Amino acid sequence: MSEKDFTGLRERLEAEAARRDSPDELSLQRPDPLLVAKELHDERAILLCSLFAYGNAGKIVELLRSFDFSLLEKSEEEIRRGLCGSYYRFQTTEDVIQIFITLKRLGNGEMEEVFLRGYLREHSVVEGVFELIKVFEKLNPYDSRGYRFLTGSLPKTSRPSSPYKRWMMFLRWMVRKDALDLGRWSGVSRRDLIIPLDTHTFHTGRSLGLLKRKSYDWKAAVELTEALKKFSPDDPLKYDFALYRIGQERLLKEGS
Repeated sequence: MSEKDFTGLRERLEAEAARRDSPDELSLQRPDPLLVAKELHDERAILLCSLFAYGNAGKIVELLRSFDFSLLEKSEEEIRRGLCGSYYRFQTTEDVIQIFITLKRLGNGEMEEVFLRGYLREHSVVEGVFELIKVFEKLNPYDSRGYRFLTGSLPKTSRPSSPYKRWMMFLRWMVRKDALDLGRWSGVSRRDLIIPLDTHTFHTGRSLGLLKRKSYDWKAAVELTEALKKFSPDDPLKYDFALYRIGQERLLKEGS
């Protein structure tokens, strides 16, 4: 990329990020799970907003609005009664009940401490996520396809393959602070965050020449993040929501 192209792309991303950094980006007309997460104070409820964030954005918001997040402070029997009949795509009613039970057993305010145990070893956010997944497994032995889709699985080798998109989105929400993101966690550096790679950011990254990798995986998420660090070394994810909206709104075609 020439210096002129680099400068032009940086200006374009900066302008788009600034335009999207507005509460107006989140509404029932422009649904996003962050719309619900911003109303919550319990970090476990905020995590649930990200873990269920797959599929149609409107349907996600509808599902999250149906949840009584106060159940996280109630007994497991009350959780079971309160979520009777709840389900979503791959998740059965039992899957939904069990993820609430797992997070109820963790306790509000404990998640950051667990995450930091893994993260601080090498300032790796994915290692912090692995630490949380390990704790979830200890707290609750329940397992199913739908439940494991929510929590994510530990990699079979030392290198992850999944982009852990919904976990990375949760971390963006919790670490960054602007008109959109919540900024609840202070112990994690913004420069260590990895982009929550979804199909929109993946294709937009390739269209803009920021991503060469053709596989949708962890390596692609890291590659795109490293490309964005060239524009903003200390806060590469400032461009994430803009890239997402560009793709969602089909403002680009690959190669343009």
